[in-house]
Parts: sequence; structure tokens; C-alpha cells
Amino acid sequence: MPSDAHPDKSEKILILGGTREAAELARQLVGQGLDVTTSLAGRTKEPAPVEGKLRMGGFGGAEGLAAYLKAEGFTRVIDATHPFARNISANAVKACDIAALPLDIRTRAPWQKQPGDLWTEVASLEDAANALPQNARVLLALGRQYLDAFLSRTDCHFVIRMVDPPESPLAFTSHEILAAKPSSDPNEEAALFRSHAITHLVARNSGGHGAYAKIIAARKMGMPVVMVGR
Repeated sequence: MPSDAHPDKSEKILILGGTREAAELARQLVGQGLDVTTSLAGRTKEPAPVEGKLRMGGFGGAEGLAAYLKAEGFTRVIDATHPFARNISANAVKACDIAALPLDIRTRAPWQKQPGDLWTEVASLEDAANALPQNARVLLALGRQYLDAFLSRTDCHFVIRMVDPPESPLAFTSHEILAAKPSSDPNEEAALFRSHAITHLVARNSGGHGAYAKIIAARKMGMPVVMVGR
């Protein structure tokens, strides 16, 4: 990357974004006078504003991304996507190889289990669903595209938090929708847990600071967390 002191103004950078870190990186690079475009998958109807140019939607696989990079004259790609966005990250590697462009990967470090954390660490969403006890009241903090694995747990009640409400009814036997972003305040997350009588939290080990408040809240409350690893 160009240094803060001497940025290469001829660079044209595509950031594969969707994270707070990506938005902060775009702000920094635009502040250096660089030509920056941030690409978002388009799953959120009203994404937070980002500095520089914005592109929404998919590319049509690695070949489509490579064609876009060549057509638009990009000189560098930065993958600052969510750690679980495996498809776009894999496509970025292939596309940059095809287009002969450098790829800078900025992946968050995962959270580390701390004293007081009551984690059941699992390898998949299916394992997470199986790890829940009967009659659990569960906060699913996963994103709407990761819910199907829990449909079979008709013996649990799910509070499903998502940024945008679903466009069609969900097929859960017992659930409620919480259309909201996660709070960055552990006390607010704890209050939510209490108000919905949550007994278990299911989360992916995303890392970063933005979504960590719920993990802190669960730790302070002695609440079990089913943590889906990478």
C-alpha cells in the first residue's frame, strides 16, 4: 500500500467491503487523494455511507470480477470483506491472478475465548443447531442467509436479529424478528437478552470490535454461547 507520506496518486483501488474496517480504510485512502471504489454485496438495503465511489451487487464469479477490474483500470484490490465471506474472497484471489493485479488481504483476527466465556465451539451452522438444548431461547446473530440450519429445531424459540426485515415469512416454528443492528454497548446487549429472556447466543467468530459487545454481555451474564468457528 502507498505510505501516508507519499501515496501513489496514480493508483486506482477496489475495496471489497462490507465491514467497518473496510469503511475506515476507504476513508483513509480517499483522504490521501486516491481513487477508491468500495464494492458491497448489496444484502443490506441502506448500507452505511462510505467515502469514495460505491458499487453494489455481485460480479458474476471470478471471471466477471477480473473483467470488471480490467475494464475499469484498477491497479490494486483490497479484500476487507467479512471473514465468513468465503466466496468473494476466493473469487478475488482468482480474479487478481487472471488480471495480474496485486491483492491485499485484510482479515480480522478471530475473537479469543476469555475467562468467564461459556463457549461451545463448533465447526458449522449444523453443529451449532445440534448443540442447542431443548427449550432454549436463542438469539441468532448470524445474518439472514445463515438461518436454514436452525429450522429443524422446532423445540427452541429463536429471536432473529437482522438489519432488514425478511421479505417473506420465515419457516421457524417459534420465532420473532428483531430488525436492528447490534449495539456496541454491552449493557444494551445485556438488556436485550433480559427483555427477550434469552438463554443461549449463537454467533460466528467474526472478530473485530463492532459485534463484540454481545460476547462481553454474555460473559458478564454467564450465558452460554455457541460459537461457530472459521
